[in-house]
Amino acid sequence: MTDFEPIRFAGIADRRPLVIAGPCSAETEAQTLETARRLAAAGIRIFRAGLWKPRTKPGGFEGVGAEGIGWLQRVKRETGMYVTTEVATRSHVEAAVEGGIDLLWIGARTTANPFAMQELADALRGCDVPVLVKNPVSPDLELWIGAVERLRNAGIRRIGVIHRGFASIDRSRYRNHPMWAVPIELHRRFPGLQLFCDPSHIGGRRELIAPLAQQAMDLGFDGLFVEAHCTPDEAWSDKTQQITPQVLARLVENLVIRETATTTDCLDELRTQIDKLDDRLLELLAERMRVACEIGRCKKEHGMPVLQTRRYEELLARRTAQAAELGMDEKFMRGILQAIHEESIRQQMQTIDENQDGGDR
Repeated sequence: MTDFEPIRFAGIADRRPLVIAGPCSAETEAQTLETARRLAAAGIRIFRAGLWKPRTKPGGFEGVGAEGIGWLQRVKRETGMYVTTEVATRSHVEAAVEGGIDLLWIGARTTANPFAMQELADALRGCDVPVLVKNPVSPDLELWIGAVERLRNAGIRRIGVIHRGFASIDRSRYRNHPMWAVPIELHRRFPGLQLFCDPSHIGGRRELIAPLAQQAMDLGFDGLFVEAHCTPDEAWSDKTQQITPQVLARLVENLVIRETATTTDCLDELRTQIDKLDDRLLELLAERMRVACEIGRCKKEHGMPVLQTRRYEELLARRTAQAAELGMDEKFMRGILQAIHEESIRQQMQTIDENQDGGDR
């Protein structure tokens, strides 16, 4: 999955970040046009607005639908901006393509549904329109990749992805957890995919948009997908995570864009140190697994179960507390210890099975 083409538009400079901005929902023609005019004045060249809005429960504002396509066409005529909207069904695709929408995006709930993704891929077959795919609601990388693959198999080559965070039962300052490791791994596998960040949906609050946008730039993201509204406090949906075009302009102006290809002597030296430390970590882990295998043999000889729950819980509590004292995040260390424990159990079971096989023979 490497033959992707970059999403570029005439008249827009090929540099980071490519900013796509506009209201969560196109509410009225006046609101849509006013927001677009202010964004255009702020230098934004691609206007986003939701026409079909998926809602968890019925009764909320579910968008103006196809009527809003005419509003987006007027945005194009009067401001010269390119326009984009979300599609979730075949009829959405047909209406958007027929209406000359320049770019389509696919929402998180749709990405999570392979049947819906295949329907969209089939509807887009033969269409020369770029598509952005938001991550699924859960941190399922393979599901995200599968959604992209369905579009690629339909002949779409101008594909990008939008990181909008992941739902979690854990309480957090964010509306959706960033879990930056997931989009980073996606980009590692498919560097040809342009990577956008949606700080509005990750943060859920206006004051978090700027720091999240900067984090995305520091991680090498190609663009930003931001919700902006002419009067955010009066928005019909997601009012707490929308900012004014003027605030967005200041945000973009203050972003620090670091060239990812540059390097320095001090950075090379530090990377050499990291490489050496990683080598030591691997050697230590291999030694730990060797000892775990010996423990497995000992347990077998004495008729003991492999899983020692009390010992594991005591170790987990002690080591996470020790990690906190050393300035490391307890949740991070717990994840590492759990992964090490799972591999230790696997190796112990494998050692026991090998010994049993040998005895049978």
